Amino acid sequence: MRKLNNRRDFLRISAAGALGLTVLGPLACSKPQAIDRKSFGVGLQLYTIRDAMDADVLGSLKKVSDLGYKNLELASYSDGKFYGYSPKELKKIVSELDMEIISSHTQVEAAGITVDNAKKMADDHAELGVKYCVQPWVNEEDRNIETYKKMVGDWNEVGKIMDGVGIQFGYHNHNFEFETIDGIVPYYDIFMAEMDPEYITMEIDLFWANKAGVDPVELFKKYPGRFELFHMKDMHTHEAPFFDVNKDDVASVGVGVIDFRAILAAKDIAGMKYLFVEDDNQGGGKPFEELEISISNLTGNILS
Repeated sequence: MRKLNNRRDFLRISAAGALGLTVLGPLACSKPQAIDRKSFGVGLQLYTIRDAMDADVLGSLKKVSDLGYKNLELASYSDGKFYGYSPKELKKIVSELDMEIISSHTQVEAAGITVDNAKKMADDHAELGVKYCVQPWVNEEDRNIETYKKMVGDWNEVGKIMDGVGIQFGYHNHNFEFETIDGIVPYYDIFMAEMDPEYITMEIDLFWANKAGVDPVELFKKYPGRFELFHMKDMHTHEAPFFDVNKDDVASVGVGVIDFRAILAAKDIAGMKYLFVEDDNQGGGKPFEELEISISNLTGNILS
């Protein structure tokens, strides 16, 4: 563990130094050139700061904006409200902070959803003005072939309802979808095979895909155009077992072992339109510090 901390500290210092050279230029005596971080369109999945959002929605969103994040993906929808606000209220708050709500995570349970419930969810998200509504998770007890098939069928129907109000439905992966069950790999044999690409796009989580031993670039080549959303988070190690759920291995973007430049070089093949930084582990208790590192590395190196 000590060795890992040293490496992490070294990479942070190196990233900060590299950013300083970029900003100051080779002479280091000319006037610094500020980077307009928002011009890069970096997004944030607000699950990353869920505890902060529970404590102070307005203050937390202000911090996110001040760091330079432009786009948001929400992680709180209940009874027609988002983080306790009506769609119009939250949209106004975010707009005044010079940000935009692009996407929202919301759960369609394995038991299914009625047409009325799906329409209500679609209408609420349409009022908010999002472009995407994403299924983020499958409960552990539902991770079997029969339930996967039923859920994909339900999601196709939800996708059609969402499409009727101008919203693209999506699915966000973890690593468990790539684990073989009775000779079947659900991600390939059920999800990609049976999801209607007209109504469901994939939000690829690059951390969890890598954890499953998947090469995202090869995945894009196999299913071109089906990955409109990227989740950006790094990892410290790339070792088996690949299907352990270990959020402690999440790292700020640019600090770990994922080659984001190589992945983003294939973004046109993937069909990527938006990317969102995410940290399931909330930065180990320091989410805003970790978010500063991620956006600094993205705008100062990876996306430039």
